[in-house]
Amino acid sequence: MSTGSDMPEHLSVYRRIRRAFGDPSLRTVDARRRRRNAAEGESVPYGLGREPAGLGDVLGTLTSTMGWDSPMARAELLADWPGIVGAETAAHAEPVGIEEGVLTVRCDSTAWAQQLRTMTAAVAVRIAEKHSAAGIETVRFIGPDTPSWKRGPRAIPGRGPRDTYG
Repeated sequence: MSTGSDMPEHLSVYRRIRRAFGDPSLRTVDARRRRRNAAEGESVPYGLGREPAGLGDVLGTLTSTMGWDSPMARAELLADWPGIVGAETAAHAEPVGIEEGVLTVRCDSTAWAQQLRTMTAAVAVRIAEKHSAAGIETVRFIGPDTPSWKRGPRAIPGRGPRDTYG
C-alpha cells in the first residue's frame, strides 16, 4: 500500500490534494483574518486583556452589569437574618418580604413584634452596616396573621357582627 517512498498512502493522497486545492486553513475569510492577526501578534492566549479571571470576579461583574446587585443583596440579607438579629430572635421573627425599601418581618406573637419595634433603629443600623446594597430604609415588624373583621373584600362600615350579639 505504499508508493515508491516510505510514506503511507493516505498521507501522500492528502499532500497531493493539498497541493492541488491549497491550504484549507487559508480559504475562508475568518481563517485568513486569524492567520493575519496571529502574524501581527494581536491574538495571543493570556495576552493583554485576556488574562484569566476568577469565577467570583466574573459573576460580580455580571451581576453589576445586569443590574442584579440590589436583588442579590436583598437575598443575602434574608439569608443572613439570624446573623443580624441573633439566633434566638430569628427563631421568633422571620423576614417575609422587601418592598420599596421596607423590610417586613413577621413575628410569632404580638409581644415579640412590640419588643422588636422598640429595637427598630438598632436593627436598621445593623442592616445598613452589613447589607447596605440591599436598599433597606425602614423595618416593619408585624404580629402573627389573625383574621380581621375590619378589612377585606366583604367588609362594610359599622360595628359588624358584634351588634347582633345578645
